[in-house]
Amino acid sequence: MGQPQTISTGFPSLDDVIQFLWMGDNVVFQVKDIEVYQRFVQGFIHKNAGPHRKMIYIRFAQHPPLITCHEHIELFPVNAERGFEEFCTQIHEKITLEGRDVFYIFDCLSELLDRWATDTMIGNFFKVTCPYLFELNTIAYFATYKNRNSFHTTAVIRDTTQVLIDIFEAEGQTYIHPIKMWKRYTPTLFFPHIEEGDAFLPVTSSAEVAFLNAQLGEYDDNPERDLDYWDRLFLKAGQLLAAKALTHSEEKNHIRHLARIFLSRDEGILQLIDEHFSLQDILSIKSRLIGSGFIGGKSVGMLLARKILVQDSDDWRKILEPHDSFYIGSDVFYSYLIDNNLWQLKMEQRRAKEDALAKAAQLQEKILKGQFNDFIRNKFLRMLEYFGQSPIIVRSSSLLEDGFGNAFPGKYESVFCINQGTLEERYHMFTQAIREIYASTLSEEALAYREKHNLSDTEEQMALLVQRVSGSNKGEYFFPDLAGVGFSYNTYVWDNRIDPQAGMIRLVLGLGTRAVDRLEGDYARIAALDRPLSVPYDGLENFKAFTQSKIDVLNIRANSQETVSIQDLLQKSLELYQTQFAERDWATEQRLRDLGRAPQELWFFTFNPLFANTNIAQIFSKLMKTLENAYRHPVDIEFTLNLRRNGDYFINLLQCRPLQIRGSKHQVHVPEEIPLSHTIFKGVGNFMGGSLSTRVHKIIFVEPLAYSNLTQSQKYEVARTIGKLNRQIDKESTTTLLLGPGRWGSRLPALGVPVSFAEINRISLLGEIGYQQTGFLPDVSFGTHFFQDLVESGIFYLALFPEKKETVYQLESLENYAEPLPEECFDKPYLQKILQVYDFPAEINLQFVSDVASQRFLLFLPIQ
Repeated sequence: MGQPQTISTGFPSLDDVIQFLWMGDNVVFQVKDIEVYQRFVQGFIHKNAGPHRKMIYIRFAQHPPLITCHEHIELFPVNAERGFEEFCTQIHEKITLEGRDVFYIFDCLSELLDRWATDTMIGNFFKVTCPYLFELNTIAYFATYKNRNSFHTTAVIRDTTQVLIDIFEAEGQTYIHPIKMWKRYTPTLFFPHIEEGDAFLPVTSSAEVAFLNAQLGEYDDNPERDLDYWDRLFLKAGQLLAAKALTHSEEKNHIRHLARIFLSRDEGILQLIDEHFSLQDILSIKSRLIGSGFIGGKSVGMLLARKILVQDSDDWRKILEPHDSFYIGSDVFYSYLIDNNLWQLKMEQRRAKEDALAKAAQLQEKILKGQFNDFIRNKFLRMLEYFGQSPIIVRSSSLLEDGFGNAFPGKYESVFCINQGTLEERYHMFTQAIREIYASTLSEEALAYREKHNLSDTEEQMALLVQRVSGSNKGEYFFPDLAGVGFSYNTYVWDNRIDPQAGMIRLVLGLGTRAVDRLEGDYARIAALDRPLSVPYDGLENFKAFTQSKIDVLNIRANSQETVSIQDLLQKSLELYQTQFAERDWATEQRLRDLGRAPQELWFFTFNPLFANTNIAQIFSKLMKTLENAYRHPVDIEFTLNLRRNGDYFINLLQCRPLQIRGSKHQVHVPEEIPLSHTIFKGVGNFMGGSLSTRVHKIIFVEPLAYSNLTQSQKYEVARTIGKLNRQIDKESTTTLLLGPGRWGSRLPALGVPVSFAEINRISLLGEIGYQQTGFLPDVSFGTHFFQDLVESGIFYLALFPEKKETVYQLESLENYAEPLPEECFDKPYLQKILQVYDFPAEINLQFVSDVASQRFLLFLPIQ
């Protein structure tokens, strides 16, 4: 290996002391104030700046600029307020763009504490940036303020940099003290050096060195520096609060400052925090935080909702099940990537255009194999010891989730940990759950959602919410009595006597996964809270067909999450409170006896007895209306409900967020005078999306009867083809109606077309067609993640039942507007029979209207 290329510091005597700078060096100065650092920066510039050398000043701090105007130095401003990832990304991309052999001057790193409030992330920035600068053969100047950063961060910087120099003053004289000089050594190199004239002379006398260090107090033990600046910030706030040393105004200022660094950046949420949280609330949340950074939207929403309710009335304390959740800060996610050497790959994935999904898949695979550092590992173990063997759930709680505007419904994972076995076994399962959630930030669905909502370049900080699973042991299983989702405004009304303002809930027996996921071959109970016994089905037999038959549970013995038959649990004599939740199926029991079958009790879980005999509907309506009034916006919630021995119940409020609503709440005129010849279809009820009047430019239609005869692989091919057609749609200029059999997005092709949401996200209206003879039945998916996707993407939903007498269904009248399928479909003849695309020219004004008040919808060609 040849001799390194040397560069002058601009101070000849300093060059002699440290044997010059070498290309590749990262140079860190520990200084008392910015003026000291600026002096050494100016010397370096004076010696090296010129047309022959590219020099860039990275400006991000509040201190006075190190460099004002210089014709040979480029100013590159970076906004540290936008967070760690965006800050690192901008600098990384600039360094990549400039390439090799560039000189950089950075502002003082310690000033990032005022923006990020954590030493850890300053150390992480240094760990990801400096090796990259070294690789590109640059020289980069940095500074930190003496005694400002934690011992840990100072050690990280020392271990990563090539050159570390302490600069200090004593008795009016300036000293430099080389702390680290990579691959350089002289007999006096690591002694302090006093500046005398133009020279830096070594102080080698033991007496002088000891006297100098005693004056400086360099080794006085400051226990605060054992803590991250983050912890010191909260510790100080707690001490002031305990000493009652804060005025009301000062306490509010502390709340606002702390909320912005670890609760939210959403102005609407911050306003709610300011209105409802005390400083003690803030400190209590911090006491259950692992790591640093934001706790995320899901955690904040849950905490806010609980505080709003108990402030409204003490009665809620008697109903709400207490929580003892933990929060894993968003900085832990970044530290995990950096500790496992994945940051460079993350930057490549962010920059990638053509192969972004391939890069994401590669990063996902590596995330699933990473390890947590010892500090975080010990924190996790303590938390697991606290929970013991109680089942827990690890839930995504990213910074962008559950605020005003974007809910990220079901885009990121939530993972149950049954939490059985030794501590090490439970730690393994717990950390694997975290890895799965971290990896889910790079799923195709999550990336498509971010792109759809123009969030691809927005920092997404993934925090986690760790909650004790609500419920109790029943035999070998653990589950809550009931779970569900609720909405303070009901945009799905099937009866004009229902008041949308009263809200609705979607209710299931057991774990709430069956309330938020679109069920395969099973149904949750939807209840309008002002008319909970009204159902959107005709007759008792249909009602039975639309009730829940399976239940999601945690199997304690098997250490697994399972879906089991409700009837099987009843036969095991497990307490499902069937007399309070269900109705006896006397008719089926009689038929079985007539057939000579062994007698057994049969129940179908309508939840009618619950609504008829308790105040559940009124309680949930009041609960959500209280939250809606506080939010000044409709809300949706997730909850569990557990019965108590005295007949009362506990509600565990797991989540609350602003409800995304599309469509008008006002009445839209549905014309009565349209003749049958101009009617394409019309129906009553079974739609979501409010009142709407829009022109339709395109229809994509999957023929139900023909689709039912396809093989499973062919049905998947239909889904992929729809995805291709979807990508060709410009939603801004083309209103497209997609019609098909059964349930869109079903994982089972036998129930509907198995598209992913990314394959239909440019559709404007989505219709599900139900035929008894094909077995394809639409699912009123209000309250599911699928529904949230529809709402957030502005997709109107309707269900058509051609066999109903009030339905008109005449798609054959559109044959004249059919257009050929794309060329890639020509080699699959069956697609030509299954899929049909109708395009309507400008002169054909195809209209769709819906009206919430009358519960009617209509697709028609206006009379010329």
